[in-house]
Amino acid sequence: MGDSSASYIRMVQHLIERCLIFRMTKEECMEALSKHANITPVITSTVWNELEKENKEFFEVYAQSKSKDDRMSDEETTQMIQKMVLEPSRDPDDQTSQ
Repeated sequence: MGDSSASYIRMVQHLIERCLIFRMTKEECMEALSKHANITPVITSTVWNELEKENKEFFEVYAQSKSKDDRMSDEETTQMIQKMVLEPSRDPDDQTSQ
């Protein structure tokens, strides 16, 4: 069970990283993953918080650079999340594909 839990957390982390690329806030990411990937917001929040702890400097800069102009429309968000969920994961820790 531990291996499947770790795999699930890596998948959530990967999706959060994709949300960061699309300039989403934590709340937007939680909502998008809940709606489009059926991931409970508390799971997304917990993984996000751990990423923040491990990458303080990145998240400080990310928060400062975030502006309303960077936001995507709801339609764009929906399209991007659906694409993220449907794409096969390319986990850099996964040695099976090499």
